[in-house]
Amino acid sequence: MKLESRHWTFFGLAVVVVIAMLSGFQPEITVSPDTLRMHEYIESLPEGSKLIISFDHEASSLPEIRPLAVALLRHAFSKNLRLIGIALLSEGTGVGYGLMQQVAAEYSKEYGVDYVYLGFKPQYIAAILSMGQSIPATFPEDYVGQPVDQLPLMTGVETYDDLAGVISVADGSLTTHWIEYGGGQYGVRVSAFGTAAMVTTYDPYLNSDQMYAMVGGLRGAAEYEKLIEIGGSGARGMLAQTCSHLYVILLIVIGNVLYFVSRRKGRSS
Repeated sequence: MKLESRHWTFFGLAVVVVIAMLSGFQPEITVSPDTLRMHEYIESLPEGSKLIISFDHEASSLPEIRPLAVALLRHAFSKNLRLIGIALLSEGTGVGYGLMQQVAAEYSKEYGVDYVYLGFKPQYIAAILSMGQSIPATFPEDYVGQPVDQLPLMTGVETYDDLAGVISVADGSLTTHWIEYGGGQYGVRVSAFGTAAMVTTYDPYLNSDQMYAMVGGLRGAAEYEKLIEIGGSGARGMLAQTCSHLYVILLIVIGNVLYFVSRRKGRSS
């Protein structure tokens, strides 16, 4: 196969990304007020507080969602919070379970005592409203089929009133349903870790205090990693993203220079 200019362009981009990811260089990152607010919220919760972490995303957004979720789970487990994992989108179900198991192992957390994973529930609006009435009735069994009433962590957990809040890890607008139904109907505190594309969608909810805090995108993940002082793929991803942008800008400059040089030669001839 004959290699064309576009092939070399994408090959060059791949080389730039790989070098950036392997370099170990840590760019200087300034923490935004939104990310700091989320960090302070987790820090303020008493040890043993129970939180719902809802994995409300599709698998296609995993490169951006995973650094966010891992940073959140590491912070929560380091503060000895007790986590209840669920998923309101089917594609997030296995991802959420895997991430909770992975990070829980880093902190020697015990399933059923320090964290549980209740799994997927369809019809997300109905599920959010149903949990406001009874979480055990909504999820009678956990993701692996154990009865919820046999899990020590779930003792005393009946409704949102028994929780410190809900954090939605989302790549779309599903968090708005948590705000409008969970927060509006039952008064649960709702926060979010979301993709960069959705940040502006939630600004009105943040400004009106309907949503407590939000961390957005790879930049938000990198900022959160800085606050918890644990490196992760957020900072590496930001470096790779920055180098990719610089590479594209360089190609644009070179392309324009070549264009004007060739046009000038054409006029001369």
